[in-house]
Amino acid sequence: MTGARPGAAAEAGILVSTSPGERRVALWRDGALQAAFVERPALPDGVGDLHLARVTARVSALSGVFVALEGEVSGFLPDAQGGAGVTEGASLPLRVTRAAQGGKGPRLSGTGLLKDLPREGPPRLLRRGPDAALRLAAAHPALPVVSDHPGEAARLRAALGAGRVRLLSRPAFDEAVEAAFDTLASPEVPLPGGGRLLVHPTPALTALDVDTGASAGRDSGAHRAVNAAALAEAARQIRLRHLAGPILLDLAGGTAKSRASLLPALRQAAGADPLLRVVGLTGLGLMEMVRTRVHPPLHEVLGQPPSALTHGLAALRRAAREAASRPAAALALRAHPQVAEALRAHPGALEDFAVGAAHPISLVTDPALAPGGEMIEDAAPHAR
Repeated sequence: MTGARPGAAAEAGILVSTSPGERRVALWRDGALQAAFVERPALPDGVGDLHLARVTARVSALSGVFVALEGEVSGFLPDAQGGAGVTEGASLPLRVTRAAQGGKGPRLSGTGLLKDLPREGPPRLLRRGPDAALRLAAAHPALPVVSDHPGEAARLRAALGAGRVRLLSRPAFDEAVEAAFDTLASPEVPLPGGGRLLVHPTPALTALDVDTGASAGRDSGAHRAVNAAALAEAARQIRLRHLAGPILLDLAGGTAKSRASLLPALRQAAGADPLLRVVGLTGLGLMEMVRTRVHPPLHEVLGQPPSALTHGLAALRRAAREAASRPAAALALRAHPQVAEALRAHPGALEDFAVGAAHPISLVTDPALAPGGEMIEDAAPHAR
């Protein structure tokens, strides 16, 4: 990056990269990505939010009740989390413990809440929960928080204190952090020795497959080395991508007995993630895991393949950096019609760009450009 000191952004810390319509947050430590979040502030995942909810129906088969939230959103309150004994029509304060994901509404809890919260009135949001930067800051109080956006830095300083938050005049993510986030958006993760880990989410489960690559050939030692690397990387990718529910890992080659002997190593790698549990080996020799659902998995946020909105926000991020380097220039974003429409429909994205630049950006639709092929160019004098 222009003007960046080598390794500056990759110092240990909580890195907050803010761009129009999007906020990316990284926990970078020991020269590697330890946690990653991609947030669209206009569409928060809601985890930690406090709501006044209304009970709409009891579902005995699920041991809980459905509740109505603000905006005609339906959530689920388990009996074990405060749903036992509540009656239909009752209003009660609840906290979101699991974001809506996979087509299911949010899960909520009524335990551990303050007694003075409202208990009457229509369903409504009472208070937003902490976003990723604030959650990471609370979990890692010794780490500094680094932001590249004045407004974001001011918000974080108000919550964390001025001394902890540093405002940069350059992007918060350097090339190493950007590369790590690019890997998270890809279904392929490189492994040492030429192998790769393939990530295949489905509605029912996530399948992880280890491919040794052509370099391994029939060398059993190479297979063992790739599998050993894959165990640690699989646990890391599961955590970074917020994968949840049933997860199956298919190693490269080996007998069921040899695979079973690797379960202790997988359990050790999974130990860094309190949400992840190694179940064991299936009859087909697949390593079975399960992870508690909390935040939406990254592939739902970004889309897989990346959605038109993801492509559009990435292009706006590039355009914002170009506008910062050429303040007098009026820029246009040339994009496929689906990408342009996604940006127009996403609350605040184009408005955020206009706040940070001297000129609003013009959108030029071009059906010949595939999503992902967006171009930043100088706007025509008559463009708006």
